[in-house]
Parts: sequence; C-alpha cells; structure tokens
Amino acid sequence: MAEAILAIKQWGNNLGVRLPQAVAREADLHADQRVRLTVEAGRVVIEPLDEAPLTLEQRLARFDPQRHGGEAMAPQSSLGAERL
Repeated sequence: MAEAILAIKQWGNNLGVRLPQAVAREADLHADQRVRLTVEAGRVVIEPLDEAPLTLEQRLARFDPQRHGGEAMAPQSSLGAERL
C-alpha cells in the first residue's frame, strides 16, 4: 500500500495536493485523466472515470440551447449572401 504525508497548498483561489508517483501508480491514475471527487464521512475520495471520448452525435444530443446560451436565428431569413 502506497502512503504519503502531504501539505495542502494554495493554487489560485483553490487548494491543491500533488500526488506522488507511487500513489498515482497504485491507484492507476495518470495525467489529464478525469476523476470524480466526493466527500464521504469526512474523507475525500478520488474515483477515476472510465469515460470514452464522446462522439459528435453524443455531444450534440447533450446540447441544451437554454442552458448553454445557443444562438436563436430565424430559420427563414437571409442575413447575408447565403441563400435558403
């Protein structure tokens, strides 16, 4: 079991901890990997996410114009040199 005693440091407006290589290796964590942080009974838990990159179709299916501020364009009007 890998173990380390670390200091929490200020990182901009956030706090950060650098994981030693032995801990990251044992937990199968790597740079740029997405993880989920939760607090359970006063302990911080880091869980790796096994997410495959989304396809364009999956990203578009998740898009919500109300939430993401999508453009609202009149479908029948010409704004420039384009033709409908």
